[in-house]
Amino acid sequence: MSQVSIVIPMFNEARHIARTLASAQRAAARAGLACELIVVDNGSTDDGPAIARQFGAQVLSLPGLTIGALRNRGAALGNGHWLAFLDADIEVPAQWLAQLLRLHGEQRADVFALDCDTPAAAPWYARAWQRRTLRTGAVQHRAQWLPTPNLLMPRSWFARVGGFNEQLTTGEDKDLTWRLTQAGARLLAVRDPVALHWGFEGRWGEWLGKELWRQGSHLHLLRNHGRSLRLLRFPLLSLGAWAVDVAALLALSYGQVPLALLLLLVGALPALGLSARQSLRHRDLLFTLQLWGLHWVRLRLAGAALVLSLLNRPSRRPARG
Repeated sequence: MSQVSIVIPMFNEARHIARTLASAQRAAARAGLACELIVVDNGSTDDGPAIARQFGAQVLSLPGLTIGALRNRGAALGNGHWLAFLDADIEVPAQWLAQLLRLHGEQRADVFALDCDTPAAAPWYARAWQRRTLRTGAVQHRAQWLPTPNLLMPRSWFARVGGFNEQLTTGEDKDLTWRLTQAGARLLAVRDPVALHWGFEGRWGEWLGKELWRQGSHLHLLRNHGRSLRLLRFPLLSLGAWAVDVAALLALSYGQVPLALLLLLVGALPALGLSARQSLRHRDLLFTLQLWGLHWVRLRLAGAALVLSLLNRPSRRPARG
């Protein structure tokens, strides 16, 4: 029987880890795979590690490491031919592994991930932000990079690119899967069924803090992959938004109200463009407006995160899945 090693980094996820592990075990059983659960704990102070052991998981306690390092240590401990990565707040559907292994057997791709959705209990901003990542149209989409809330590949591909970059505090999933693409791996995103993300941001301040942390990856990715237009596009857009905002404030301070309003309108257009690109296929005006506001905030957070990175002020947020 083939074996899958499922690596789950964790920090204070006692609320969610049981659901994650139970769903992973169900998916492995349905696929006819021996399941090796490896939880890599980054110094939790709650009952998460004890709960994980109740499900038969191997628990490594490695406080203070980056998310990439946690995942690499878990992968090194595992023995499975298949290597899967889950976040500790993800519930995978029962057919997760069976469906992706079937696609691999049909030579559709080498590396796989399911789209993620948010439970209905999440607040509007968490639902809208997750919904923007959901694909429409075909069930299967070729991709150049995939996120790691759920990720599956043969171990040989992981070894070929040397695993995750342990210097990155965030963005390690994009970095790994881009390197897999460059090495010749075929990446496939599957939109049906979806995995559920239970670790949604329950408070507005939590969303702001998490998004600021996420945006800290841009400078690291540029250093590792060069100044490609694809990587430069969003950081430059965020700095441009800050520049327009400053110009609007200066115009307002000199009594140039019409000019200030015009500049504020110009500064809102990039967020509108991002919102339209991600929401029009859903044909939902309210969703478009929600995303417009969230992208406006995200652009300002990205600019702040880029400046903090240039000042060498890393995030203090513990690495977690």
